[in-house]
Amino acid sequence: MNRFTELVGCTLPLQQAGMSGTATPPLAAAVANAGGLGMIGIGRQPFELIERYLDEVDGLTTAPVGCTCIAHFVRPEVAELAASRVPIIEFFYEWPDPARVPDNVICGWQVGSVDEAKAAVDAGCRYVIAQGTEAGGHVRGKLPLHEVLPAVCAAVDVPVVAAGGIGDVAAVRSAMSLGADAVRIGTRFVATRESNAHPDYIAALVAAHTEDAVLTDVFGVGWPSAPHRVLRSAIEAAAASSADVVGETTVADGQAMPVPRYAVSSPTRETTGDITAMALYAGRSVGSVHTMMGAADVVAELSAAFRT
Repeated sequence: MNRFTELVGCTLPLQQAGMSGTATPPLAAAVANAGGLGMIGIGRQPFELIERYLDEVDGLTTAPVGCTCIAHFVRPEVAELAASRVPIIEFFYEWPDPARVPDNVICGWQVGSVDEAKAAVDAGCRYVIAQGTEAGGHVRGKLPLHEVLPAVCAAVDVPVVAAGGIGDVAAVRSAMSLGADAVRIGTRFVATRESNAHPDYIAALVAAHTEDAVLTDVFGVGWPSAPHRVLRSAIEAAAASSADVVGETTVADGQAMPVPRYAVSSPTRETTGDITAMALYAGRSVGSVHTMMGAADVVAELSAAFRT
């Protein structure tokens, strides 16, 4: 037990990143049942879908599960719903706002700098996630993890979770040695059986190497000028395509929606079309993805870092 596990109620200081579209109830519950902190990802999903997610996760686990909200998009009523149903809620990609922080649950904020971490604590957050630029998906700060993590740990007096490029036991141990109270894992959990990522997306992660995950802003349709890390192959495939629309995806009400070239959304199991030309988010930990695994197996593998 440490400050993080005591705060949130899980048994291992390991959190699954709440990746919108990918981190649905089966993944969050599998991580929670294995001892980590599972998270459901919330972006622009409608109230009814999140309500269904919360009902589903209640039937899959009795362990703590939280919700990660992309503050740039989540509607207040959706965040309020999440805070009424789970013990942990966190926000990302907006300056910490006290008005966002509910007083009835544990709230965290993913940050990219010391100033943002301090603002999160001042806003009432009870933990922060220090994200390095090695992270997959959208990247908030400009410093690598080995710089931002110890600086944030020294600046705040709440538990600090390390995020960015953590995918094997050595990386977990390194983050903990730099002062982290827990680690946050994203890319490894995308490539699991419980993930909602499209099978071709998972196959691309398995085939990729560390240097194939690059920082860019090209997948900006729907969220412009927001830096993110994706597979190089996705950038190349999108650039080679002559289509304005590279596929379609089924949304909550069953309607098929087009996926424009360079759209911000990543392909899920409900997506069809040229999957390779879509936003295949990946952190520099992608070099540790060698095969698709069960989420519990990923937790078991990485938890070796916590044993002496």
